[in-house]
Amino acid sequence: PPRVALNTPTRMPIEFFAQIQDATDAARQVLEQTATTPVVPQETTLSVWELIKMGGWYIMGPLGLMSLAAVYIIIERSMAIRRALRDEKDFMAKIRDYIHEGKVDSARNLCQTTNTPVARMLEKGINRIGKPMKDIEVSIENQGKLEVYQLESGLPILATVSGAAPMLGFLGTVVGMVVTFHTMEVSGAGVELSQLSGGMMQAMITTVAGLVIGIPAYIGYNLLVARVNKVVQKMESRTIEFMEVLESPAK
Repeated sequence: PPRVALNTPTRMPIEFFAQIQDATDAARQVLEQTATTPVVPQETTLSVWELIKMGGWYIMGPLGLMSLAAVYIIIERSMAIRRALRDEKDFMAKIRDYIHEGKVDSARNLCQTTNTPVARMLEKGINRIGKPMKDIEVSIENQGKLEVYQLESGLPILATVSGAAPMLGFLGTVVGMVVTFHTMEVSGAGVELSQLSGGMMQAMITTVAGLVIGIPAYIGYNLLVARVNKVVQKMESRTIEFMEVLESPAK
């Protein structure tokens, strides 16, 4: 009887399984190479100007002006208050000696050459010597009010910046979230993260900018107010000492 070739049908499954094994080995090698190869993340940096543009000029512009105003007021008022706290050596002792010796002009000249609020207050009192004590005290108090008013100039603006800057930053946050939700509504189900990043970045940047400006302004305002109060206490103590000099008899 004729021979039947039985090896042909069995050869095809063997070759098929060999191809599957080769593909599996190749996939395993790719996975091993991928696992062993470190993924280097791409670093992206943003400049300050880019952050400002992301925040929006209508929010970041006013915040920038507020920051400049706050820095100027803090530096300028700190220097002015420091000059006001400067105490000339033996100033009150010299005033006491001049008044007791009857040298009113010398006491007045000393006050004019001393550029401090205390000296300007006492000059007003010296100019009223010979009048009732109540009139002298009132003139000194009026000059003291003017000096305190000048020392506090700019502080209301600084207080406004400390409160308005965070609120303006929160306004930018709300605007950014509105933009984000509007993008989601327009895009529908096909919205991508890159489409939402603009509004979310604006929301975060304006909040950070408002807090960065508002917190130093708030701290600076309270420190300056405390130093002004220190000047006021010094002025009050010198006024009391001057009135005692006028009331005490010369030795």
